[in-house]
Amino acid sequence: MRIDLPEFRATFMSVPLRFSPFVQIKTGDEQPPIFIAHGLSGTVQASELAKHIQTGHPICGIQAKGIDGTEAPFNRVEDMAKFYLDELKELQTCDGYILIGYSFGGLVALEMARWLLAEGKHVALLVLIDAFPHPRFMPAPWRLRLFLRRMWIHGRNMRKLPIAAATSYFVSGIKRKLHLARALNDTEGTPEMLSLPPEEAALRWVNERAYQAFASYRPKFYPGKMKFVATATQTFFPGDPATIWAPLAEEIEVEVIPGNHLNIVTTEFKVLAALLTRYVEELAMGRGRGKSVERAGLGTDRNN
Repeated sequence: MRIDLPEFRATFMSVPLRFSPFVQIKTGDEQPPIFIAHGLSGTVQASELAKHIQTGHPICGIQAKGIDGTEAPFNRVEDMAKFYLDELKELQTCDGYILIGYSFGGLVALEMARWLLAEGKHVALLVLIDAFPHPRFMPAPWRLRLFLRRMWIHGRNMRKLPIAAATSYFVSGIKRKLHLARALNDTEGTPEMLSLPPEEAALRWVNERAYQAFASYRPKFYPGKMKFVATATQTFFPGDPATIWAPLAEEIEVEVIPGNHLNIVTTEFKVLAALLTRYVEELAMGRGRGKSVERAGLGTDRNN
């Protein structure tokens, strides 16, 4: 069956009777729609990127439950994925899903893809953009390398600053660490949260629970093909994504683009948009242009 595109568009144009996790960014008449999963903020932040993807497919962002302040947000990736797919079944009746996720959103897209395959559905395209699991689920050598890399970056940044600014930088880093530590425990109902405007409190709670989901999610084996987009400038993540993901996917194809983790979806998104455009075009042609990445000594663990 095919999705009724006029009805699909009307769903987003009308005033919803209840919360919908889907926000249409770009219209289109081709099948199937493209879905871009949210990051830790829970909001749709890939609007400019999506607008530059040259395709006739409609593009929709996925926003987190609870973003409107009416319901409690999820704190497990598995619950997010199931909720989004349950909602999606009311909109998309055709088989063949296109799922894209940046950073934490890559984990959400991955889990959605796993659910779909388990239900006998077809995932036409799964793209993870610079997405990695929490360091606690990485091999010990990578955790150490990641820690040393981050320390080196912070030290380099501080050396460039005057003493007062370097001190402020250090204090800000400590505060961020404390904030992330507090995020592992719900602050909903605390005096600090109650003092915030409702919209800000909702966003804070969504972010905290998304971080809880990130910290507790151990990716499981994906019995399909994954396309992974890495950045040329490696800031806070391991250099070779295949080391992390090859044991967790039937097949993985890695491509490296200019930029770093932050700017590839904000200011330097045109290269990424062109790459995603190519991926979607390849679906229409029924072929893939890239080569799958293989690493000697990396087995496939179907139980992870």
